[in-house]
Amino acid sequence: MSILLSKPGNTLLTHRLSTAEFHAAVYDLSPAVAVFDCDGTLWSGDAGSSFMNWTIETGLVSREATDWIDGRYRGYKRGEVSEIAICGEMVQLYQGLREDEMRRAAKKFFESKIEQNIFPEMLELVAELRRRNVDIWAVSSTCDWVIEEGVQRFGIPANRVLAACVTVKDGLVTETICDVPTDEGKVASLARVGITPPDAVFGNSVHDAAMLAIARRAFPVNPTPALVERSAAEGWPVYYPASVAPAS
Repeated sequence: MSILLSKPGNTLLTHRLSTAEFHAAVYDLSPAVAVFDCDGTLWSGDAGSSFMNWTIETGLVSREATDWIDGRYRGYKRGEVSEIAICGEMVQLYQGLREDEMRRAAKKFFESKIEQNIFPEMLELVAELRRRNVDIWAVSSTCDWVIEEGVQRFGIPANRVLAACVTVKDGLVTETICDVPTDEGKVASLARVGITPPDAVFGNSVHDAAMLAIARRAFPVNPTPALVERSAAEGWPVYYPASVAPAS
């Protein structure tokens, strides 16, 4: 099946894979290294902003910190705050809290709000890749506490997670940013651990495009409109899990 994109003066065509075609394409590649974005790729929705809102609603975050991040997030939505800045600030939000408290919160949040949104097709894919001894990495601009908790369901260990994170000192969260993997930063984060380039990369948004572009084969999953457009231009077939598949 193909998706036709029409813009003034520009018509692009991209191929849409079935689940069987998608899985077969990955397995036929025989990857040694596979890299996955998480939000929107392994599960639907944005766990990053959802976790921020959940911690505010449950009272984990102070009123002062809530007012600060609310102003910053509104600025982000207006295009006044960059993607990399807001993703970092959404981790700095928790400075002064205990890391073990953050991990307990991430576990409760993921179990109650995100776990039901995991794509079974992606769960099956990762399980088979693990069975084939593929080196699997998760790369995300969402905070490491949530991502490390979430990817446990896929059998991906914490030492294979590259996510937005800050320094923890004496068990307390600080404001010192260690990494914010987004856009070209995802490529840089992978390079720091020696992944240059990966065999297969899976992502859902334009913020994954740089990472997809370095792969031996790119696999856009549940792509946003901007990534569908980029995929058409690059000739990347796209895949939609059943729960988010657009009407034919």
